[in-house]
Amino acid sequence: MASNKTRATNGPQIQTMMDPGGPANMRSATISAGRLEFDLRYRDLFHDQGVSLTVSSKGQNGKQKELLRFDCFDQDPHYHYDPEDKNETHQLDKTTAGNPIGWVLEQLRTNFHGMLMNANASRIASSLNMVEVQKKLNEVEEIARQMARQQRSTVTHNRGDKIIEAGNIRFGLEYRSLGNDSGIAIHVLGDVSGEEIELLAFDCFKNAPHYHYGPRNKNIRLYWDKTAVPNTLKWTLQQFREGKLPNMLTKAGYPGIVAELDLRLIQSKLAQLEKSAYKMEKAQ
Repeated sequence: MASNKTRATNGPQIQTMMDPGGPANMRSATISAGRLEFDLRYRDLFHDQGVSLTVSSKGQNGKQKELLRFDCFDQDPHYHYDPEDKNETHQLDKTTAGNPIGWVLEQLRTNFHGMLMNANASRIASSLNMVEVQKKLNEVEEIARQMARQQRSTVTHNRGDKIIEAGNIRFGLEYRSLGNDSGIAIHVLGDVSGEEIELLAFDCFKNAPHYHYGPRNKNIRLYWDKTAVPNTLKWTLQQFREGKLPNMLTKAGYPGIVAELDLRLIQSKLAQLEKSAYKMEKAQ
């Protein structure tokens, strides 16, 4: 059974729901504005995360019906008109729109009526009390931005048992055991503002192998398809040999590290890395 707790904050309180039935912990808050309800949740989908804002209202059957949903995710921000029936979906281009939360709140403040009309909610659109709605949107924005700051899912791993220096980065190697899973882990480490940070992590596990872009930053987690990639350690080492590391570090959010990479030095260290990884794996 899900358990709820309320955490005191300097602003509006956020209702936090821990949902053990799904892959992510859902943090939620609800704000009422007349016939409308604004539901906010922080969603962690492993490969993406961010604030999800749903606008709903009671239908003729007395049940809440989603009218609009805005998924302000890191990687794939998008929004839905009438998600339950019409489900017209649009991607949000962060290059032109900027911060997804800011874009969504601007649309709700200036174009709410039109959006509700396109969501087949003309009666609600025509009865909007925008003075009341505008006040509530200030609360919505405060909570949404607070969620975005405070609820981000990140992970801190050990740095590894064996460290291989490669200029401004280093590789940390260890054999990790997590419950019913285990395998070689390769940590790509670097110094950011004088602190060692894990930039990339590759968990080459037996049952649920996966890797992280920016575990302490964006924490994008991708799970390998073991049918397509039966040997994930081999795949990881191959990405390094093929020169994919700069692009991966850029995606992880560390362009400054990329600018200082010594690619020749890194290539010269890969034989040692590979030998050490397979030796560590064989010893288990």
